[in-house]
Amino acid sequence: MRIIAGTARSRRIEAPEGRNTRPTLDRVRENLFNILQTRIFSSVVLDLFAGSGALSLEALSRGASFAVMCDLDKNANRIERRNTESLGFSDRAEIMCCDWKTAIGTQKSKGRVFDIVFLDPPYRMTDLREVSEALVPVIREDSLVIVEHEADSDFLFGERFVKTDERKWGFCGMSFLKLSRSADALPEPEEQK
Repeated sequence: MRIIAGTARSRRIEAPEGRNTRPTLDRVRENLFNILQTRIFSSVVLDLFAGSGALSLEALSRGASFAVMCDLDKNANRIERRNTESLGFSDRAEIMCCDWKTAIGTQKSKGRVFDIVFLDPPYRMTDLREVSEALVPVIREDSLVIVEHEADSDFLFGERFVKTDERKWGFCGMSFLKLSRSADALPEPEEQK
């Protein structure tokens, strides 16, 4: 695995061994970041189920200001830390070894708000409604949530979100979601004078 572009371009990163993680392939990452290129600079990124941290590290290489990586797997967490240190991004990253719920709760208590959220849960985890609801306090209305999933499978996400795009590369699918602008959230129209 390698970083595709930016300040760490072509630098190699490690991936955790075994079946507990599923690194996002280089070509999928390249396509994803081509889509995100105008949103990355100065963004604050949350990477849940981060594995090697490749998505966050790619974002940092391309100019993201800060990234939080979280994975419950201790081996993945060690790899994230080694990759972050070897690329010189330690001062712009927080690495957490905990479940997604603890990670979001911790970030909420710090008052941190994210512009981009990467969710790469195990493919068998298809009900993400609880995760999506927990994200609401730590994102903005225009924040982007990107879910990696099997290309031809579906997943459940909270009703407060709308899917704005979906892409497929081989067996890998990426869905792009934003908070819905419901009628309740819109300001009342002004009365005509």
